[in-house]
Amino acid sequence: MTALSARAVIVAEPGDRLPVVRSQVPLVLRRTAEAVYLVGAAGGPVGGDRLELRIEVRAGAALRLRTVAASVALPGLDGAESAFRVTASVGAGGTLEYLPEPTVVADGARHLTDFSVRLADGASLVLRDELVLGRHNERGGVGRTRLRVDYGCRPLLRHEIAVDGTDEISLGPAILAGCRAHGTVVLAGSRLPAGHQAPGVAVMPLAGPGVLVSAVAADSLALRRLLTLAGHIT
Repeated sequence: MTALSARAVIVAEPGDRLPVVRSQVPLVLRRTAEAVYLVGAAGGPVGGDRLELRIEVRAGAALRLRTVAASVALPGLDGAESAFRVTASVGAGGTLEYLPEPTVVADGARHLTDFSVRLADGASLVLRDELVLGRHNERGGVGRTRLRVDYGCRPLLRHEIAVDGTDEISLGPAILAGCRAHGTVVLAGSRLPAGHQAPGVAVMPLAGPGVLVSAVAADSLALRRLLTLAGHIT
């Protein structure tokens, strides 16, 4: 099977205008009244696939971006890692809300999710990432998530986690504490939570106008509840 390379691009301007909306299978963008949705038009990603989403929110604009369903990273024939890279920029006074559904890393798969966001002074960000090891009754593969956020040309966050469903260290108390789901929420700019703490949740202020919420849970439903409560996400 040949690895896929695909890119989707979206540009938002004030007044709910989207002057640029381009996508390639399996990344398909669809606009609704409430948000723009990223639709997976094929299975995967499969090992070796390289998928990229580029987002530009211009000054004073707002963009709400969702996905319609969880994505399942599947193993390729040669054991290569699949990758989904999201690169975003938000202008002054702009707002980006990106709340995708979870990424499930199937048994034998290796997958990287890589976020890179540049925020101008006065911009706001709400970003959620959820990683689940394995489908039902699966151990799960290797998942990596990398988060890089700059605010006003200054580094705000550099965060990376790597977990392996077959590795006792990943599942041990220092990382997942026996859980199968890990998630983060990044809030930057003016929209910051009060800081709700709960078992399995850490709310960490950043050295700038931002908060990192990190949580572990037994499954995706429990994880979503924790992140929603801690991050005050609607």
